[in-house]
Amino acid sequence: MKRTLPRRMVGRVNACVLSLRSSPRWGRIVSRRLTVVTYTGRRSGKTFSTPVGYKLDGDTATIGVQLPDAKSWWRNFTGDGGPLTLHLDGVERPGHAVARRDGRGRVTVTVRLAEPAAGPRQD
Repeated sequence: MKRTLPRRMVGRVNACVLSLRSSPRWGRIVSRRLTVVTYTGRRSGKTFSTPVGYKLDGDTATIGVQLPDAKSWWRNFTGDGGPLTLHLDGVERPGHAVARRDGRGRVTVTVRLAEPAAGPRQD
């Protein structure tokens, strides 16, 4: 039997995580391990944002999907993958993500980050 978390509970947890990320006291600490992924759904065409844990190594971010069978966001990046953005150090970083499931059922999303978009020049 497949069990999923109630949508209301997930929304509350996500809101709490996002509050911690923007907190003056805890934001810097929390942002070292948590980011916000923004992507467009393959079928719906809608834009979604969700907080995720990540590890950064140069221009590659690795996201280990916890409870992957209870979540669907990572499925947008199976096969050849797709575009997304990660909010890192106060900047939206575009990238290309590919999701892979290993033989034990664990899912990892690997994101190759592009350079951040150049902001307005300040002379």
